[in-house]
Amino acid sequence: MAKGYWIGRVDVHNEEGYKPYMAANPAIFQKFGGRFIVRGGKFTAVEGQSRSRNVVIEFDSYEAALACYNSPEYQANIKVRQPHSTAELIVIEGYDVPGLSEEA
Repeated sequence: MAKGYWIGRVDVHNEEGYKPYMAANPAIFQKFGGRFIVRGGKFTAVEGQSRSRNVVIEFDSYEAALACYNSPEYQANIKVRQPHSTAELIVIEGYDVPGLSEEA
């Protein structure tokens, strides 16, 4: 089964106001099996317009990733984030390589 991912690009306008959003996220993501793959970090924008912060979160499935986003906990936390940042977020299904299993 293909994994699911959140890919987020964020510009934070108020670091102090954004901190409660960041602090609440790990417990929400853990409930749905989410794991940070990328959380900030150094990057080089080689094409297009970038944002100052990039995040990739992996879930066991696309359905779990979508359920996390739609959960009451995360929907409430969005309201904490919005006054302090501008964000773009997609939930996307990963690619399963045909014939390749994790046991290989």
